[in-house]
Amino acid sequence: MARILVVEDERNLNDLVTQLLRQEGHEVFQAVDGEQGLNAVEAVQPDLVILDWMLPKLDGLVVCRRIREHHVTPIIMLTAKGEEADMILGLEVGADDYVTKPFRNRELLARVRSILRRQDLNREAVSVQTVVAETPKDAGDLTAGPIRINADQRAAFLHDEEIELTPKEFDLLILFVQNPGRAFSRDYLLERVWGDDVFVTDRTVDTHVQRLRKKLGDEADMIRTVWGVGYKLQRDS
Repeated sequence: MARILVVEDERNLNDLVTQLLRQEGHEVFQAVDGEQGLNAVEAVQPDLVILDWMLPKLDGLVVCRRIREHHVTPIIMLTAKGEEADMILGLEVGADDYVTKPFRNRELLARVRSILRRQDLNREAVSVQTVVAETPKDAGDLTAGPIRINADQRAAFLHDEEIELTPKEFDLLILFVQNPGRAFSRDYLLERVWGDDVFVTDRTVDTHVQRLRKKLGDEADMIRTVWGVGYKLQRDS
């Protein structure tokens, strides 16, 4: 099971989410404001953060940004804000998913399971942890122009400099690099990267692709928009 940090200032809700996750077998830690949340991230090194949008001291967006400066830990945001623009803003600052309050317990748990499954953090499905030794560049790495990916280590490099990607950004990039020139529809990317049990929209794909392009810097135009379809990685010329 995973180490999960719940950052929520409503004590009853914090306790409810914590109880639900502990019943699933997870090790759960609690924080009740933004400052506590940031400190707990450093102390606990969680596998997943469930983060409230509205927090005392530091709000959830600030906390999310600061986590993203140093960590790729998956983040699910809890928000009472129902406007699409607010949800997209949360994704833009680094959240991997969001759940709108009030939410159903099963919905939250489904999203937690989906994220942990993709990150191979669900220990029910992982019996042996393999420590991967450093390997030469040409030993099983995937490459596309200046981009190099070590799939086993879930590490991505641009011009031999490692770039920090969120789990979703990494999953998108490796899919593009494995299939240069192939155009993927938004629906296909949603199904392949987010899964059927996560309720997200086409805008979620656009937001994550935008963030991925930003991290590619001068090579951002390698990921091309295919109008009316979706996205593709440009083949080497």
